[in-house]
Amino acid sequence: MHILEIPSFFPPYGGLFCLDQAKALKALGHEVRILSNVQLGATIGLRDYVVQPYLRYEHELDGITVCQSYQRGLPKCIRYNVRRWVRIVQSMFADYVKKYGQPDILHAHCCKWAGYASMQISRLYHIPYVITEHLPLMLLEEEYGKAPSTAWQIPLLKGAYNHAAMVLPVSEELVDDIACYYGKDYRWQYMSNTIDTDFFAYQPRPSREGRPFRFCCLADYYYRKGYDVLFEAYRSLQHLGLHVELHVAGLFTDGADCRKAIVDRQLTGVYTYGRVDKHQVRKLLYQSDALVLASRSEVQPLVLLEAMSTGIPVVATECIPQCLRIEPGCTIVPVDDVLALSEAMRTVSQCDGFDGKTVSEKVRQMASPEVIGQKLAALFSDILASR
Repeated sequence: MHILEIPSFFPPYGGLFCLDQAKALKALGHEVRILSNVQLGATIGLRDYVVQPYLRYEHELDGITVCQSYQRGLPKCIRYNVRRWVRIVQSMFADYVKKYGQPDILHAHCCKWAGYASMQISRLYHIPYVITEHLPLMLLEEEYGKAPSTAWQIPLLKGAYNHAAMVLPVSEELVDDIACYYGKDYRWQYMSNTIDTDFFAYQPRPSREGRPFRFCCLADYYYRKGYDVLFEAYRSLQHLGLHVELHVAGLFTDGADCRKAIVDRQLTGVYTYGRVDKHQVRKLLYQSDALVLASRSEVQPLVLLEAMSTGIPVVATECIPQCLRIEPGCTIVPVDDVLALSEAMRTVSQCDGFDGKTVSEKVRQMASPEVIGQKLAALFSDILASR
């Protein structure tokens, strides 16, 4: 099959789940490329806004050809930016067809806005499209307001769902979560994201004797990620006199707000790294004894799978979908509960004999590129056969 992946988000703003799935499909012998238009924001990263290329170009990323464009977003001009983003993707697709021919199927990552652009392309070229959905309810509420909402985006995105050959939510819970905006009148099938289980391979951790227990949190510094709760829970561990460290990485974790939150709580042993690449993520995981995520809203945070794949336990909140609650690797606590989180972290830090190798193998069976690649390929083949 000839498959074109169209992500809503791509580096420098994440979105590598698209690349992982493209690599998985290519490894099975399919023709796979990525068409990426990234809207840059001056307030998110001024350096990227200035220095990223202004012309379209192609580059190779982990063996996958990426047709790349960067769009400079205009502040507070959401509707204009969206229309321009969709037009650029349509134009890039026309250029793509001239060079590589028409793909058999389009695979959009997130309906907003790759799914919508794929619907427009599908209508013109009569190509089926599939949407993998990643966005959680809390992000939609931030943009559209609490449901029921009259936001102009909703009818457009609802149409893209309804006309898709299949929608692939990365957790079953997501369908009910976002039904308040989009309903459920569309074809869907749960499909986990994939992680590179060979890259995030199991590795035993050194003895903890004579050194602090190292927690890590790999998440951007946003309210949704619950850093305020995490820092309070960590402070409780320090008051108990436990020998622990906390290593945090992600967008804005090296910023003034994060540093102030640490200083205001008089926390010690907290190390911040800012935005990191996947090699630095793996390094942090291999240097850590457990990962903690205090999120208020999630769909399928891949860092939990990556952590368990390397052989360490994770502590997370009830917003984590059931598919990630791999026994005995995942401890779940209520959202916004500092005492429960600190108690779970204390228990994990004092537990010996964690069977990280078994948990790592369970992750491989669930989310390895081989498993997910075969599931996607079978689904795409069925869609094409039905047409």
